[in-house]
Amino acid sequence: MKNLIVAIDGPAGSGKSTIAKLLAKKYDLTYIDTGAMYRMITLYLLENNIDINDLKEVERVLNTVNLDMQGDKFYLNNVDVSTKIREKRINDNVSKVASIKIVRSNLVDLQRKISNNKDVILDGRDVGTVIFPNAQVKIFLIASPEERARRRYNEFLEKKTEITYDEVLKSIKERDHIDSTRDESPFVKADDAIELDSTNLTIEDVINFISKEIEKAK
Repeated sequence: MKNLIVAIDGPAGSGKSTIAKLLAKKYDLTYIDTGAMYRMITLYLLENNIDINDLKEVERVLNTVNLDMQGDKFYLNNVDVSTKIREKRINDNVSKVASIKIVRSNLVDLQRKISNNKDVILDGRDVGTVIFPNAQVKIFLIASPEERARRRYNEFLEKKTEITYDEVLKSIKERDHIDSTRDESPFVKADDAIELDSTNLTIEDVINFISKEIEKAK
């Protein structure tokens, strides 16, 4: 039987990572957090003062970066950066880095290699349109900007990050604009993806809905 590929695309704060992790456990799928991979690259560029407009330098350093994911842990050149990649500075810059063509092509190749011969679930912005347009299950998970900002704001509060709700909402809207207007793999809904608005849904509601689609595809 052909390996199962579940693609969950959606904007920041739509809940796609939380949902993907739970579904991975439920169906014993390999979970690939594509967003975390872009976050690790962003962290590396920031910490090494790499100008993201210097494309030759960005391409050079990409060949020196090693990314690894083990469960909920993320390693950049063998260093655990799981906490660092969720910082506000990464949120503020990851969409800019993700819009760089060489970064996207590099990571898309890596994501496909990791997925080879496995039953996988991936979440991101272009899983169903670019990485795996042939995925058997495609979900386009959305929520209102205000609800997504509320979720992210609560996450920051839990981490004791000093930030206001208005700042988070502004960042969410800016990321939406960058992701949807970039030249390279703009964030759009795949024609055959099922759109699901999670604004007023519980996590259990979303899990149950997507589970039905997975069961159909199995």
